[in-house]
Amino acid sequence: MYHLIIADDEEKICEGITNLFPWKQIGFEVVGQFHTGQEIIQFLKDGSVPVDVIFCDIQMPGIDGLEVCRQAAELCNARIVLFSSHQNYEYFRKALQYHVVDYLLKPIGYEDLINCFGAIRDELDRERGRQREEDSQEEEQGCNDVLVKEIIHYLQENYKDASLEKAAVHVGLSSSYLSRIFKERSGVNFSDYLLQIRMEHACKMLEDVRCKSYEVAYHVGYDNPKNFTRAFKGYYGVTPSEYRREKVKGETS
Repeated sequence: MYHLIIADDEEKICEGITNLFPWKQIGFEVVGQFHTGQEIIQFLKDGSVPVDVIFCDIQMPGIDGLEVCRQAAELCNARIVLFSSHQNYEYFRKALQYHVVDYLLKPIGYEDLINCFGAIRDELDRERGRQREEDSQEEEQGCNDVLVKEIIHYLQENYKDASLEKAAVHVGLSSSYLSRIFKERSGVNFSDYLLQIRMEHACKMLEDVRCKSYEVAYHVGYDNPKNFTRAFKGYYGVTPSEYRREKVKGETS
């Protein structure tokens, strides 16, 4: 149900519009009846009940319907439908200026109300659908970001034996789905990220001259030292031995 407030300075007209029209059947709940513009503005300022549509007479004492439009625009995102017993061009012009959805003439016909509020309901439905979709996407993205953080932590702790398949088992997802989500949210392929972690740890170990190259290879997940050397050179452009010599040379010079 969308929330609707109705205002007319004549109490009988206000109650008639409220009670004689099947608002709930077309998706609206009347959450307020008012007889002055001041009452509408105060209700909007209170904000205890969200308002989707304001259905308001133009000619009211004090704050008229047009002034309600102006102030309401600063307080909420409600659609506004004005009604009046006068076909006044100045009213029409200002109504357009304040982005009023529709302008109905008294006596208000049943079909006019059906058409006007049916169109508003359809528009609100579309907006709500879009909002739900956006909220769902944001929620999914938030969950995926948490997932990627968990995978990164897993790789940092298990880079020696890690693989896409093992990581997928770790988080209870298929390897193909995990691979896609990881790339979407981190911007890096899973295999490239794992290689990066392994190479970074390899560099740290190579700086310690007590570590043999084959020990470094094994520690970062390579059973075959030749495969490690090939991967290291492909990543850094130098072999592990060359990297170590340059590092040691730089420290002693």
